[in-house]
Amino acid sequence: MPDKHAVLSASSSHRWLACPPSALLCAKVGDTTSEFAMQGTDAHSLCEHKLKKSFGQKSKDPTEDLQYFDEEMADCSDMYAQYVMEQLTAAKEKCKDPIVLIEQHLDFSKWVPQGFGTGDCVIVADETLQVIDFKYGVGILVDAEKNPQMMCYALGALDMFEELYEIESITMTIFQPRRSNISTFEMTKDELLDWAEKELAPKAQLAYEGQGEMQSGKHCQFCKLKAVC
Repeated sequence: MPDKHAVLSASSSHRWLACPPSALLCAKVGDTTSEFAMQGTDAHSLCEHKLKKSFGQKSKDPTEDLQYFDEEMADCSDMYAQYVMEQLTAAKEKCKDPIVLIEQHLDFSKWVPQGFGTGDCVIVADETLQVIDFKYGVGILVDAEKNPQMMCYALGALDMFEELYEIESITMTIFQPRRSNISTFEMTKDELLDWAEKELAPKAQLAYEGQGEMQSGKHCQFCKLKAVC
C-alpha cells in the first residue's frame, strides 16, 4: 500500500534524494489522490487478500468494495500471488521455515528521520532477505536496480531481522504485471548499509531540515512543485 503521512517517504525518495528541499515544500502543498493511485490501492488490497488466502490466513474478499475492480486486476493479482508463492517455494529449498510478511510496516528511521513505508511482501530465509513490491501502474516501467524506494524498504526489513538472522544477501524485486515487467536487483548487506550511511542518511537529514540545493531532473516529473519551481 502507498506510504501515508511520511514526509520522507520511501515512495518519494528518488525525488528528495536528488532535491532535498523539495520534501518539506511538497509536504506544505498537501496530498491529492489521482484515479491511478486509487486503482493501485484497489489492486494492492486484492493482492493482499489473495496472498493471505494462499497462506491459509483469514481474509475477507474485498472485491465487492473495490471501485476499479475488473478482469485485468483479477488476473494481475493472481499473477502476483503466484509469483510470491514461487519465491517462497524457492526459499524453502534453502531454509526450512522462511518468514513471510504481507503488507508489512517497515521502519527505516535509523537512517531517515521519521522514515517508514509498507513492504508488499518480505521473505526472510536464513542468509537471504527478499523484498517484493507490486506496481499496478502501466505508464512508467519501474526498474529495481539501485531503486531507492526498494533500498529503503530493504533497510527497514533488515533492521527487523538482522539480530535474528545472519543476512548476507538482499534481493529487491519490482513486480509490474501490466508492463510484463519483473525487475530484480541484488546486493550484499554491506553494500546496502554503505549506501545508507554515505548517501541516504546525509541527504535525508538535509531534506528533513529543508536544506540543500534545488535540483532539476527526471525526478521532477511528478513533483507537486513542478509548475512553480
